[in-house]
Amino acid sequence: MKELVVATKNKKKLKEIKEILKGLNLKISSLADYPSVPRILETGETFKENAVKKAVKIASFTGKLTLGEDSGLCVSALGGEPGIHSSRFSGKNKSDRKNNLKLLKLLAGLSVSKRKAHYVCAVALADKDGLIKVVEGTCKGLIAFEQRGKSGFGYDPLFIVPEHKKTFAQLGERVKHKISHRFRALSLAQKAIVDYFKRCYTQN
Repeated sequence: MKELVVATKNKKKLKEIKEILKGLNLKISSLADYPSVPRILETGETFKENAVKKAVKIASFTGKLTLGEDSGLCVSALGGEPGIHSSRFSGKNKSDRKNNLKLLKLLAGLSVSKRKAHYVCAVALADKDGLIKVVEGTCKGLIAFEQRGKSGFGYDPLFIVPEHKKTFAQLGERVKHKISHRFRALSLAQKAIVDYFKRCYTQN
């Protein structure tokens, strides 16, 4: 069985990755399936550095093909913040709601033209022998004046996709999974995943 370990404990992110990669016929596990997995500190200065760190460390531990992912929201008016700190933007007692409220407060009074933002997703693949590939996907948008929609997670209720004039949370998973930063990064990574397992079967 072709198994891919996703280096995350985030259930919503795992669900999204599984949905995007469902056509590859993989057994996808996560850190929840490895209770004694070592802790990973996201100390990288870029999304790619954090993704690589996750992939390499967990692949070394499990001995299996591992996907490390790091993503976040970059807001132009805030100099690119929250960026790599997106998930912990509101501090120690973080939550999606608190992160969104903090962002709205910081952007209060700014016009639509000054609310430009983009999502970034970096994906790294590694096995027991080391790093295989690193890719990155982005999605441009605007920050809404209030939270809209109930689908998705993170900043999805605030992130407006201009072409659709709706937030990710309003568009729903079916549409989001065809246009998001995560979809674009995983699309670039899919060939490397397929090629990896082809090599494994050939060698065996």
